[in-house]
Amino acid sequence: MRPAFFCLTDGSNKTIIFKPQNTLIMKKIEAIIRKTKFEDVKEALFEADINWFSYSEVHAIGQDRQDRIYRGVMYSTDIISRIEITIICRDQFVEPAINAIMGAARTGEVGDGRIFVSPVDDTWSIRTGEHGDIVLADRK
Repeated sequence: MRPAFFCLTDGSNKTIIFKPQNTLIMKKIEAIIRKTKFEDVKEALFEADINWFSYSEVHAIGQDRQDRIYRGVMYSTDIISRIEITIICRDQFVEPAINAIMGAARTGEVGDGRIFVSPVDDTWSIRTGEHGDIVLADRK
């Protein structure tokens, strides 16, 4: 596994970070959103040129823990159903993806969701065996 960065100091307490040639920074974006906003977010991501992502239904425990009555039946609000969207992309697509998600998912109410961004060291194509950001290219 090749290192993503090389760090050097220049003697003046400054750290200089060098990125090896032919590598790009990759990020993982995880967004937890309301189920009712999924279609809006999906369309916004497509418009932002984010053409591949995965999603799944997840359950969370929120801050609002009270019982509610709906049509005479008591429901607990402990467990909240949400959609989690996962995107692996090059660094230049992070801001457009976040803006698309926030713009489409925001209602202004408590429970709109969260977005998490973390670095991705490497990625591999199972079919071709290639690795690095090249596998994020839209090829057939």
